[in-house]
Amino acid sequence: MTTNVADKNRPKSTASADDIKDFVSGNWQVTKGKEAEFVRKWTEFLEWSRDSSPGFVKAILIQDVADPNHYISVGYWRGEEERRAWQSNPTFAEKLGACRALCDDFKSGSYRLTVAVGA
Repeated sequence: MTTNVADKNRPKSTASADDIKDFVSGNWQVTKGKEAEFVRKWTEFLEWSRDSSPGFVKAILIQDVADPNHYISVGYWRGEEERRAWQSNPTFAEKLGACRALCDDFKSGSYRLTVAVGA
């Protein structure tokens, strides 16, 4: 996994673990040969989310070691209201659609915090 140098210069979220109450997740099966483009489009999507949605805390994208075309994403939100506002923004469908177009299969879900263990 590479870290974008520009990301190191961006201000970090001031949300604590106690502030994160809502989550979204994507289960992405990326079309073979489209992995790099998918990662680029997903990053653009989530950078837009960060810049346009006050309740956004952070997002991660992880790649399956056994199946390099399989990715899981998790977005962290301060609350359901903020997440719903993000999802109802017309640009949301455009950005999500650009990612989905690079996939053979996609499933998403919205979740609320049940239990947290650790720091």
